Amino acid sequence: MAMRALDVEAVQAFVLVAELNSFTRAAEALDTTQSAVSLKIKRLEDGLGRRLLERTPRLVRLSAEGSAFLGAARHLVAAHQSAIGAFAVEHRRLIVGLSHHIVGTELGPLLKRMHATDPGLVIGLHIDGSRSVLEAFDGGELDAAITLRHDAKRRDGEVLFEAQFGWMGAPDFNRPPGEPLRLATQAEPCGVRAMAVGALDAAGIPWTEVFVGGGVATIGAAISAGLAVAALARRVAPPDTIDLGPRLGLPPLPSREVILYSKPSDARARRALRTLGAAFAATA
Repeated sequence: MAMRALDVEAVQAFVLVAELNSFTRAAEALDTTQSAVSLKIKRLEDGLGRRLLERTPRLVRLSAEGSAFLGAARHLVAAHQSAIGAFAVEHRRLIVGLSHHIVGTELGPLLKRMHATDPGLVIGLHIDGSRSVLEAFDGGELDAAITLRHDAKRRDGEVLFEAQFGWMGAPDFNRPPGEPLRLATQAEPCGVRAMAVGALDAAGIPWTEVFVGGGVATIGAAISAGLAVAALARRVAPPDTIDLGPRLGLPPLPSREVILYSKPSDARARRALRTLGAAFAATA
């Protein structure tokens, strides 16, 4: 029997689960509970007479029928958002600061996800070191900031995930015996640089800076080229690099919490920031 009409909210929940690979993250983006999302999708599946998602305790993935439905589902949600926004002339500007130590190749999909949620949203991005981003946020220049936790005493902000760090470098990088470890770092002051050299000093490993980067992309280029190793979050390291720590006998690096700081604002901005936070956490 054909379904009379599709529940757009259920279709939107399905699209979010499919794109974020998680009922939990989809619930965060929609500001609802995991069980509510699950129920919406179950009703959608029952109405379509199709199983859209394969659920296992560790993983959510699309079924063959879910894959076939996803494109049309995205179009439906986009058309619905467009219809709702037909009379909205106001473009909301949202300025977000990101630490470059946590921005990897997923930035494009993250922005696409936010645009799909609110096409009228004008997003301004400010990418810098965590301390600079936090200073800009505290100074009122940013609506939100996503940074590494630097100050254990500061308790505002929402923990999105833990970033795992490694000594990243080209697979063929070697350290000749007796020579100091060649490092690529971010210019001071940088909390990740301080963490890296502190760990090497504590382990009694001599080091020398051979490359000082202006952002993680430049450090990534230096390590891909085999110039040095760098302490980087694994999520932002170039795909052609590996963690050389075990092979080179380097001390393990601690993980660091990634925090979303935001000022209470209008519902529209809060919804966009929920989407951003959930999408960031889903890529961790």
